[in-house]
This record gives sequence, C-alpha cells and structure tokens, in this order.
Amino acid sequence: MNIPETSIHHLIDNLTHGGRSFALYRLPWTDEPILVLQADGMPETAGTLAELNGKEGFVMAPFHASDRCPIIIIRPDKVARNWDKIAEALAGESAPEAQAEEGAQTAEQPSADEEKQRYAETFGLFITPLRQKQFRKLVLSRQSRQPLPDNFSPLGTFVKACNSYPRMMISLCHTPTGGTWIGSTPEVILSGNGTDWHTVSLAGTMPMNGENMPTEWSTKNKEEQGFVSEYIRKAVKKFGSRLTEKGPYTARAGQLVHLKTDFHFTLKETQHLGDILQELHPTPAVCGLPKDETYRFILDTEGYDRSYYSGIIGWLAPREETTLYVNLRCMHIGKDTATLYAGGGILPTSEVDSEWEETQQKMNTMRNIL
Repeated sequence: MNIPETSIHHLIDNLTHGGRSFALYRLPWTDEPILVLQADGMPETAGTLAELNGKEGFVMAPFHASDRCPIIIIRPDKVARNWDKIAEALAGESAPEAQAEEGAQTAEQPSADEEKQRYAETFGLFITPLRQKQFRKLVLSRQSRQPLPDNFSPLGTFVKACNSYPRMMISLCHTPTGGTWIGSTPEVILSGNGTDWHTVSLAGTMPMNGENMPTEWSTKNKEEQGFVSEYIRKAVKKFGSRLTEKGPYTARAGQLVHLKTDFHFTLKETQHLGDILQELHPTPAVCGLPKDETYRFILDTEGYDRSYYSGIIGWLAPREETTLYVNLRCMHIGKDTATLYAGGGILPTSEVDSEWEETQQKMNTMRNIL
C-alpha cells in the first residue's frame, strides 16, 4: 500500500489531534483503505454490546465497558474506499483544532526489570487459583509504554502495518471519547452478511522460525485452543444453525503463528447482532473459563484497565457486510508515548518466563512498526 499524496497524509494525521471521529482500516489480504468519517458531534456510546442491535457504523468496544471507557459507534456520515475516494471525502477539510492530550500518557515508565517483576507478581496471583482448579484458564495481559519517534506519523504507521501484516485487519481509529488507537489483529469475532456468518477460535502461540511456520504444538497450546473452540461452538449454537468447522490448523499472524478453527453458520435474521456479540465477548482467548467468574477475577486482579485492548473493533452493518475483530495487537497513541498491550492464556502448567516472552513477542507487532 502506498502513502497518499502529502495533503491527504497531513489531513488524516491532523484528524488524530482534533475533535472529529474517524476510523481508517484495511481488511486482510486486500490493499484497499476504507475511511469512516463522522461529520460532527460526539460519537454515539453504549454501555452493553446488546445495545448494538440494529446499529450501523464503526464500532470500538472495550474489554470492560464503563462510563470512562464506553462502547463507541462512529456514525458513517462519509464512507470512502481507496485513496482517491478518500481524498474526495476529505475535500474541504482543514486542520482541526488540537485537543488536550491525556495526562496519564506522560507517567514515568518503569524499567524493563520493573515491568517483568510486576508481571511475575500478577502471574503468581493468576496461577494459584488455576492450580487449585478454581478456573480452567485465565488470560493475563499487561501494558508497556515507549516514546514515540520525533517524526511519528499515525498514517505512516498505519501504512507500514498494512505492508508488514497482509494477513491482519489493520486499523487507525480516533475519537474524542477513546483517543487514538492503531491496531493489527488476526482474530475475527463476527463477520458475514445475509444468512452466512463466520467466527473463529484463535489460541496458542509460537514464534515463526524465519519464514518457516512451526507446526508441532505443545499439549498446553492444544488444550488452550480446545477451550476456546468449545466455548465458541456452544455460543454460536444459541443463535445460528448449520454450524460447520474447519481446523484447528496453524495460521500465521506477523512473526507469530496460532492455532485456528473457523466456524461458519447460518443466521435467519441480523437485527440482533449485538446479542450475539454479548454472548461471544469476551471469549476464552482474551478472558478465561468459566467466563463470568474469570471476567470478574481479571477486573479485580490484573492491576490495570485494559481499555480498548482485547475488546471489539470494526464495521457493523446488519443489512450489509459486517467485519468485526478482537482488538489484539494494538497501541494507544498519546502526546509523546505509545501504550502497547499484549496478553496470553495461562493454564496450570504455565511458566512465568515463557508467558512473559510471549507477551514480548506479541508487543513486537506494534514495536516493529514504530
């Protein structure tokens, strides 16, 4: 994908500093940027995914919705595909008035050793109930801040991600409510149109071996993927019919590979997609099992707010094509720093050093495009 002409480049970068809401995204295996721009006003917000029933627009939902971090729906006043149409959609736009940046982004960054020590302490809190068989699986995540380069460009970083990760959904999203986020995710949570719909089970992680995909999976990774598939299977059957599966198989995502199973199913009507999302989210791939108990445990124990990491992002259109993803490899852009997020599934057999290394590898997806 090529960076557009300088004027459009500057306009999109400037939009990330203003009060307008927009999303720029590119679907896997395409070279087509898609812009969703709200003409004015604050984006619509919601407190539950069920409130998305019948809605249309670009959705950004957090791991846990709250007054501070609500579900966001960007109204599609303008939708344009490819740079020439995006240029037409932005015609007449001027540089927006800058908005105040969030102060939390300038907090002192702990050292790498301090980060690992904090992770190890939280890992200890997670592994104990697992080994006591209180839970079957937990997902432990963390955040890490790093300085932005002096010449940082949100659009330039988006284009670099598109060119680096053709298999992933790439997004650049800005709202006054949620700030600016850049992400690269391989995990569909719900996509389709008409009666034909699709979701995936994605769990288990290994690094690439150069350009060779490893295929020998450990028992821990297979078990983790099985938990997620079991959950997805039961959830989909509550709403859909004619369920078919493909997998698990090894799927590449950047410099990592995962175990993946595709689920295809039929929906008779599509005005209640919010209810399906409410049932699916959060999947065991980002939360744990059993769902309600592990969800509450994570909120109480993880030690920070995941915000829009491990939530839902993408295009919602019940009468057209819907493409919604789990917001995985992502970062929140502040004034001078980027906050990166990553997590991994914890089972009773997990070891802290290997789990820490997995989060490092996942964060490299965003580090490499900075």
